[in-house]
Amino acid sequence: MSEKDDLRFKPSEPRIHPTAELKSCKLGRHVVIGERTVLREVTVGDFSYFERHCEAIYTQIGKFCSIAANSRLNALEHPIERLTSHKVSYRPNEYFRYLGVDAGFRERRQGKAVAIGHDVWIGHGAVVMPGVSIGNGAVVGANAVVTRNVGAYEIVAGSPARVLRRRFPAEISARIEALAWWDWPLARLADAIPDMQSMPIEAFLERWERPSE
Repeated sequence: MSEKDDLRFKPSEPRIHPTAELKSCKLGRHVVIGERTVLREVTVGDFSYFERHCEAIYTQIGKFCSIAANSRLNALEHPIERLTSHKVSYRPNEYFRYLGVDAGFRERRQGKAVAIGHDVWIGHGAVVMPGVSIGNGAVVGANAVVTRNVGAYEIVAGSPARVLRRRFPAEISARIEALAWWDWPLARLADAIPDMQSMPIEAFLERWERPSE
């Protein structure tokens, strides 16, 4: 049976709230963009979602990511080495005719993209600073300010964010990474969800590490 004919599957088109603003973005299947969210040059993987009032720019987001309300990914950088940190120096077009956007500063910002893996949870009000990478399965606590890279399956919190603990022991994390469940066909994913809900992680892995038939 094809995915198109499987009645378990709902339409996969992204759902974008009418108050959201998107520019030069790429959205995967089943993506949801919440109220008053603003995205600029952001790629969002399948099943990932933004809750209300989020902002992101120059960011790559994997599949099955949960971005809580009021989060900011790739927070704005200002050129503090210049005479003024005000945007009059890099976006003078907002105030003066014949003066355009500072292309060099824009390229500098684009060069500090944020990369977020699969199955990452960004807590309410968290801020991820430019150039940061967050590994698969990581959790960022509410109101955290992430200034450095976060490893796979690490839980971080605070300002600046620091590691509290790992979600799973390293051996279990490695098995989940190898399983790469986020890339499964929809039918296999749907079949596995009841076991996700009911089985301890070790038992789930033992069952689903077997090749699909």
